[in-house]
Amino acid sequence: MNSNSASDSAVGNASFALDPRRARAIVTAIAQRLIAATDELTQLDKAIGDGDHGLNMKRGFAAVLAEMDSLAATTTPALFTGVGRTLVMKVGGASGPLYGTLFMQLGKSWPPELSRAALHNCLHDAVAAVAARGKSQTGQKTMLDVLVPVVTALGTGADRGQLRALAGMCAEATVPMEAVRGRASFLKERSIGHMDPGARSSQLLIEAVCDDLEQNA
Repeated sequence: MNSNSASDSAVGNASFALDPRRARAIVTAIAQRLIAATDELTQLDKAIGDGDHGLNMKRGFAAVLAEMDSLAATTTPALFTGVGRTLVMKVGGASGPLYGTLFMQLGKSWPPELSRAALHNCLHDAVAAVAARGKSQTGQKTMLDVLVPVVTALGTGADRGQLRALAGMCAEATVPMEAVRGRASFLKERSIGHMDPGARSSQLLIEAVCDDLEQNA
């Protein structure tokens, strides 16, 4: 079985379950990836924001890791909901409410069995909740410029490799954009030429999930 086929078995047409053990592994991979990128995210945010995105993400996901034993002792939906609540409580700035909303809606929408269609619908709900919370949409130089296209591609049959590549391209595509939302919007045209830090952290999140699925296929 090639690597893409392995990933397709995790998001294919057949139903499958994601038990708390596997959900814990995925969330842990996300946390470790984002914590490792603290300096990079900080530098990106210094260019067009408050410079705290990296440290805020590190603080929030370090708290998630610290609470993982209790979070993973529940169901998969409850684990995601607990991750979201922890991020809202521990992360400052816009990142906590937005990433917290993403995970809390995942928990709320998570079905007992997953197929590609069910997973797409669940992720669509989660990203829509982020858009509503941030009063934003694609094209405004935010995390949505990565999350929305990736979720859409998942719904049209993209495999793991394609999703990873798309996340990278979408993050890069925020560089020539002018920010319309968030702190960066105060810079207006001066925000052009810099990658949005939220788009980059969303890319890292997606890459972490894809890599974990590959390693544990």
